[in-house]
Amino acid sequence: MPSHNDVLNDITRQIQSEADDDRAMAAAVATLKRRMPDYSWVGIYLLDGNELVLGPFEGKPSPHARIPLGRGICGAAASEKATIIVDDVNADPRYLACSIETKSEIVVPIMAGGEVLGEIDIDSDRQAAFGAADKTLLEAVAAQLAARMSVRSR
Repeated sequence: MPSHNDVLNDITRQIQSEADDDRAMAAAVATLKRRMPDYSWVGIYLLDGNELVLGPFEGKPSPHARIPLGRGICGAAASEKATIIVDDVNADPRYLACSIETKSEIVVPIMAGGEVLGEIDIDSDRQAAFGAADKTLLEAVAAQLAARMSVRSR
């Protein structure tokens, strides 16, 4: 399995080399899905008003293309402006079922200046798949994406 630092270095290079934000997000999603074996579904939701709208993703199609703030684990992470790790999605009443195979989830807000721009959402088919190293990796990726996205919105 690749080290989290190696994956972060690859994503950093990709984010910096892509010409536009959409391609940078898609490259980050693709690298996370390809390089991290326990990441079964990887996607980015972007905040549009009071809803999270599905952007680039890799994995099975999601029935949740739009998620209202405060709904599900994704909506909770955006509302709380904090990373949420769920070791067993079947034990969390907030979970919005996407795939019967999904066992755990991590959601990391993409934030700039205290404002949520979107979030990285990752599901795993393995229970308790996400730990401190995953949180650190994904928060670093989210910070890099936020820096790009906040420049664009100025």
